[in-house]
Amino acid sequence: MATDKSELAAIEREIADIRANLIELTEQAAAYSGAGDDDLAARRIAQQQAELDRLSAKRDALEKG
Repeated sequence: MATDKSELAAIEREIADIRANLIELTEQAAAYSGAGDDDLAARRIAQQQAELDRLSAKRDALEKG
């Protein structure tokens, strides 16, 4: 049980970090112009979103037990 709680806390911290990264990447994407920059920003945002989705699913599974 304690392991689940510490793992859940670690996942929550990772989720918070990724959400902060997504905000920063979105702001950077808005500031940049050019196809190369747009593609890079879009790829980085997609990668972070995929990781957020994965961690959210893992958190939800731990919460359900």
